[in-house]
Order: sequence, then structure tokens, then C-alpha cells
Amino acid sequence: MTGFYCAKCGAELTPGLQELPGVPDVSVHDKDRHGTTRLAPSTVPRGSYAIDPEPWGAPFENPDAQTADVQGSRALLMPPDMTGMVPAGPRNSVVVHPQDMPSLRLTSSLGIHHGCCGPLGTGGRNMACRCGARVATLAADCTGPHELHLDPLRTCAFMPDTST
Repeated sequence: MTGFYCAKCGAELTPGLQELPGVPDVSVHDKDRHGTTRLAPSTVPRGSYAIDPEPWGAPFENPDAQTADVQGSRALLMPPDMTGMVPAGPRNSVVVHPQDMPSLRLTSSLGIHHGCCGPLGTGGRNMACRCGARVATLAADCTGPHELHLDPLRTCAFMPDTST
């Protein structure tokens, strides 16, 4: 089990989570159409995390032949002035279920990066620790993936030594 912490203040951000072998394939077409959330299911189930080997999130760039459609069903809905751009954010970000990080709060400066049901995840880090450090990016609009990416420079992992 691995716990994640704020690199700035050391606050515990998650309980112990189990690593998955890869990012699960979840379709945005499986969203909660008749329930209250209208969201796609979370990419990662509660109590788990996965490492996303592909670039994810801000900044974004114009695609070239190598970056065309690497996101597939997890592609983010882009604001109009960013249409067609692809993620150039960090590789190997940690993806967790948003409800596994209840102490984080959504920042209020989402602007064009907010869809009809929640943040698009296109505006960079939008979730803050209680100390104010922006440590993660939540994508939770009804048109795209429902996932939370931890910033690899602003969070750290801890795996307790279980060999003793």
C-alpha cells in the first residue's frame, strides 16, 4: 500500500492505496446518464492508483504525427481556443479516484476550463492541499474522463516497510 503526501507541507493526501498494473480502460459512454452525477465512471477504482506513462494535462501543444490521438477515450474536452491541441504535461503522473483525496479543495479560478458539470482538467493544477499548494488536476466534466492526476513534483509517495 502506498500513501501520497503534499511535498510542501507533508500533509497526508490519501489513505494507503493499491497500485494497479496500468491505467484501466474506461469509456466515457458508460457515464451515469440517469443518476445524479452524469459523470463517466472514475478511471481508477477507489482504494487504487495507476501510473499514467503518457503525457497528461497542461501544458498543451499542437499535435505532430507522433502525438495524434494517444489519449483515445480519455481525451479531454478542450476549450474552443485549444481545440485540436494534445497534452504535453508530465509523464508518469499518478491517477487516483477523486474520492480518495477528500482533503483537497477545488480552486476557484477555472474560467474557460470548466464544463457544464465540472472541471475539464485543461487548465493545469486545480486542486489544492489545505496549505494552499496546488497538487493535483481534477478532470470531472460529463464529456470526458473522471480522474484525478497528482502532480509528480508537488506530491510524494510513501510505501511503509513491511519486511520488519
